[in-house]
Amino acid sequence: MNLLITGSNGFVGQAVSDLATKRGQKVRKVRRVKPNAQRENTNHVQPLTFWIETINGDTDWEGAFEGIDCVVHCAARVHHMHETEADALAAYRSINTEGTRHLAQQAAAAGVKRFVFISSIKVNGEATLPNQPFYANDKPNPQDPYGVSKYEAEQALFEIAQQTGLDVVVIRPPLVYGPGVKANFLTMMKWTKRRIPLPLGAIHNRRSMVYLDNLADLILTCCIHPNAAGHVFLASDNDDVSTTRLLKTVAQAMRRRAYLLPIPAWLLTRIAQLVNKPQLSQRLCGDLQVDIHKTMGQLNWQPRYSVEQGIAKTVSDYLAKKSYLAKKPLSHKKT
Repeated sequence: MNLLITGSNGFVGQAVSDLATKRGQKVRKVRRVKPNAQRENTNHVQPLTFWIETINGDTDWEGAFEGIDCVVHCAARVHHMHETEADALAAYRSINTEGTRHLAQQAAAAGVKRFVFISSIKVNGEATLPNQPFYANDKPNPQDPYGVSKYEAEQALFEIAQQTGLDVVVIRPPLVYGPGVKANFLTMMKWTKRRIPLPLGAIHNRRSMVYLDNLADLILTCCIHPNAAGHVFLASDNDDVSTTRLLKTVAQAMRRRAYLLPIPAWLLTRIAQLVNKPQLSQRLCGDLQVDIHKTMGQLNWQPRYSVEQGIAKTVSDYLAKKSYLAKKPLSHKKT
């Protein structure tokens, strides 16, 4: 199978590209160049890479789909600081909604058979009640501009599928972790490595995550499985973890003790409210579970790596990079 993968140099896209290549599938990577950059038109000279300036409703995809069987759309606009909600929604829609719609329309017109879209669990919502996980067929409830743009993109894709016969598959992952992870997961590893005491030793919530290689394997399964077309699938490691267990597992992978203070979750939530940080307490103390029985049953798929294995690989990569940077000699400029 020949794949076109957007966001191929990103966290998820790179993993999908590497795994597909390892399995003998031909991959054409979509990469971005700076606007108005001085370069030759290499889109026909180097068929393994397709260059674009940005993804929106006007992107020129001519020549991108030659010989392509399936598009895997990983590229997206993610969170940006210091922007109003109105500005954010317009920006998200330009890339995540209209960019996706335009890409799928062009792919269908070029004869591509399948389109796998990496959406987000934010389409379902921001949190779940205890023991009431999200399901793939739940009524969507996006609550921020990013989630809204992803949901609107899903709707656009299924409309295109009805009009053209394009096989559309939607995958909604929760937090994705793995080698190279950034944001909150990276911060958590830094805290643990520095032995910083944390008031998170008595948190009994349940949160779903998905290890990067598990997600990449699921994405490639959706590229070829006959039962995938026309469906939405949720993704996870099928093992929900509490914040306390997560920190202890990270510490164990680092072969050190986790310094966790047993502060009750209700007290942390109250403190977060007092300092006007309710979202922080939700991420640390709240639940966000997904049910993947449909994913496993309909696709005959199982996560290849456990949470412990995924965290061990993530931590090992983090420590290796820290060790490399510590040993790297400082460069000296001539004066």
